Amino acid sequence: MVGLGTVAACASPGGGTPGGAGTDDEEQAGVETIPYGDDPAQFGELTRPPGASKGVAVVIHGGFWRAQYDLSLGRPLAASLAERGWTAWNLEYRRVGNGGGVPQTLDDVAAGIDALADLADMADLDLSRVVTIGHSAGGHLAAWAAARGRFAAWQPERVPVTGVISQAGVLDFDAAVDAGLGAGAVSDFAGELGSSADQVDPARQAPLEVPVRCVHGRSDTIVPIEQSRRYVEAAVAAGADASLTEVDGDHFVLIDAGSEAWARTLELLDRL
Repeated sequence: MVGLGTVAACASPGGGTPGGAGTDDEEQAGVETIPYGDDPAQFGELTRPPGASKGVAVVIHGGFWRAQYDLSLGRPLAASLAERGWTAWNLEYRRVGNGGGVPQTLDDVAAGIDALADLADMADLDLSRVVTIGHSAGGHLAAWAAARGRFAAWQPERVPVTGVISQAGVLDFDAAVDAGLGAGAVSDFAGELGSSADQVDPARQAPLEVPVRCVHGRSDTIVPIEQSRRYVEAAVAAGADASLTEVDGDHFVLIDAGSEAWARTLELLDRL
């Protein structure tokens, strides 16, 4: 783990973060770029609230797990979360096309969340409330992160997740494959899962031991709302604390920090 004192050294020569995704302006605005591993994609951006923190919100961006999409998608949400009183940990990870896929992407998300244990001592973080909030493929990873402690590959779980918000998450891999979501994105990410499906697919991991709040746009044609509807229905039937908030709009309204959909998401977060 690299400490907070090395943040400035982690910027690229052009002033960006290790993934080439940041700027000096963002650093000066109080966004700390902190690596959790040696790969250029293994880093997060920590944004603190101006006053006391409500907890840590781990922002996990989407993009069908593909390398052309990065944590810049999560920056507006991280800024909004900090304004709302949350400490935001905007997480980057290896993706399909830059060394990611199963299990590397999962390894990174687990390591990135567990890195908060080291940051807690150096950055005075309270880890009693750690909520993952992810959009699209990030919604998959947000839900998966809450179940990772069940599996030997990701033990010990140093920082347990206490709640999940899935924004239009890919939560049922079988249905996603059948529907051809993302032009084969699930197969590109996970390959032929076979017996390992239980370790990767949120639909097979329900019920989780923590609350899950799904938010989904009724007009979403990229990840249909049935992904969230089926997940919540099955999770509740299995005894989980899970719910779905349906909002007006498409796939991307959920990550528009000025939208009503995001305002409702923040309300759900504050109650977790």
